[in-house]
Amino acid sequence: MLDIAEELHRWVEQGRDFAVATVVAVGGSAPRQPGAALAVDADGTAIGSVSGGCVEGAVYELCQQALQDGETVLERFGYSDEDAFAVGLTCGGVIDILVTPVRAGDPARPVLAAALRAAAAGEAAAVARIVSGPRELMGRALLIQPDGGAGYDAGLGHAGGFGAHPELDRTVAAEAGAFLDAGRTGTLEIGEQGSRCGAPLTVLVESSVPPPRMIVFGAIDFASALVRIGKFLNYHVTVCDARPVFATKARFPDADEIVVEWPHTYLERTSVDARTVLCVLTHDAKFDVPLLQLALRLPVAYVGAMGSRRTHLDRNERLREVGVTELELARLRSPIGLDLGARTPEETALSIASEIVAGRRGGSGVSLTGAHTPIHHDAASTSTPAGRIGSVA
Repeated sequence: MLDIAEELHRWVEQGRDFAVATVVAVGGSAPRQPGAALAVDADGTAIGSVSGGCVEGAVYELCQQALQDGETVLERFGYSDEDAFAVGLTCGGVIDILVTPVRAGDPARPVLAAALRAAAAGEAAAVARIVSGPRELMGRALLIQPDGGAGYDAGLGHAGGFGAHPELDRTVAAEAGAFLDAGRTGTLEIGEQGSRCGAPLTVLVESSVPPPRMIVFGAIDFASALVRIGKFLNYHVTVCDARPVFATKARFPDADEIVVEWPHTYLERTSVDARTVLCVLTHDAKFDVPLLQLALRLPVAYVGAMGSRRTHLDRNERLREVGVTELELARLRSPIGLDLGARTPEETALSIASEIVAGRRGGSGVSLTGAHTPIHHDAASTSTPAGRIGSVA
């Protein structure tokens, strides 16, 4: 749902009633991941997608029905072997979809509105929704904030919460906080009273976090192409170079930020996290060694460095001389990128981006033709029972 937050936030601001269908869990080669959403307003306008087209028509009808009767439902869609024209996923996957009405007076609306407002503003927030459990709790929502707070939105003046055992709110807030820290969307299983025992609940946690950072060191022609593909992959891209004649907005119009500073000095003072990727394109020892000495000790997702194999071996020796350990060196992706036979800046940028995506998603980088590896490597979210489930109280 938060993947279409800007549009849904506008609908909330306009006072529209709508229903939102959200992918809860997937199995096999499903086209969209948990959190993907399709919404339909009272006039029949639709935004978003849950399947890339396979089951959109059926989900659209479920949204219209939810707007009429106010019921939250959970439905499963999968491939139909008996009737290829039946509603189903021709890719062979299975998806569970939660359909929630968001009308004036519906219990979930204030909490969902607060989550949508935060996500539309680019702020970190998460929303937890009960997708299976007691009938009266289906679709209930809890707002999770980065500071560990949950359920209360000062702007709307509503105290949120599931309306069940208070320990449930506290436990879900703590568990969902870990999802938010990692920028992850998925499901968790928990007892109705907030413990691991008792009647089980399945809770979908959707996280919205600012785009991850890509920092490109070295204002060279290859960097310009990498900036463009970084933006395409929804990174917040910074270019850093100590040479002001090269680090200019005219050379890097697509960059979010251009910094004229020695690379290691900038890296020392800027904020990075577990999603940050660092691409070192300077291939100059006076820049590379102090920069990589620091970068390889930071908790970031990716550190790659450009250069020939000879440059790579020389750089490794220089790094060892300044105290970089073999374990730290093992984190370095060098020469940077996958073996695509790339030559042009654009091809090289694609090679680098492919390695970043493979590392992020757990891919092997080999051709899918003839391979027996999964197409999608993300761990599947916990499956939830399918079927129509009762109304929200």
